[in-house]
Amino acid sequence: MINNLFKNAIALTGGISTGKSTVCNLFKLHGFSIIDADQIAHRLLDENSYKIASLFGDKYVEDGKVIRKELGKIIFSNEENKLKLEALLHPLIKEEIIKKSEILELQHKSYFIDIPLFFEKMRYPIPRSLVVYTPNHIQIQRLMIRDKISKDEALLKISNQMNIEEKKNLADMIIDNSKDKNHLEKEVKRIIGEII
Repeated sequence: MINNLFKNAIALTGGISTGKSTVCNLFKLHGFSIIDADQIAHRLLDENSYKIASLFGDKYVEDGKVIRKELGKIIFSNEENKLKLEALLHPLIKEEIIKKSEILELQHKSYFIDIPLFFEKMRYPIPRSLVVYTPNHIQIQRLMIRDKISKDEALLKISNQMNIEEKKNLADMIIDNSKDKNHLEKEVKRIIGEII
């Protein structure tokens, strides 16, 4: 039953700051549906803010909302905290993704599920995968600029994920996002051609 559930799904993944959101937006412009695991996670974090407060302390919650940046500091630097958070969130995220997939499968056309930790966690029997690829040195630069953080902080965040080269080797399809927006748009069109 579950394999049939993701029949038309393509797992879209990559590393932090490789450009997954930009690629998702480009696919949306071409009429593709996207299920965004991060978006679901952010909503679920706030819905379960009282659980976050009891797991990690009240200082990570303000007005019923989780202070994600502060929580991130103790998640990225501590494996035990990371596992605690994943144990709470991942089953809820999966439930939500399954619900959304059931609706999209009725359309009988390809759609994307944006799952940053698809290869790390492998909780989804999605038949095809697409990696948004950026070489590690560009990934570090982009993350430093995006989050206004030091190189050490960027490296710590990146180290919490599988190496981008490994992900590239595991992927069924790859989008190269190491150049400019023009090149990225061509890459997206090439993948659409492969899918259709």
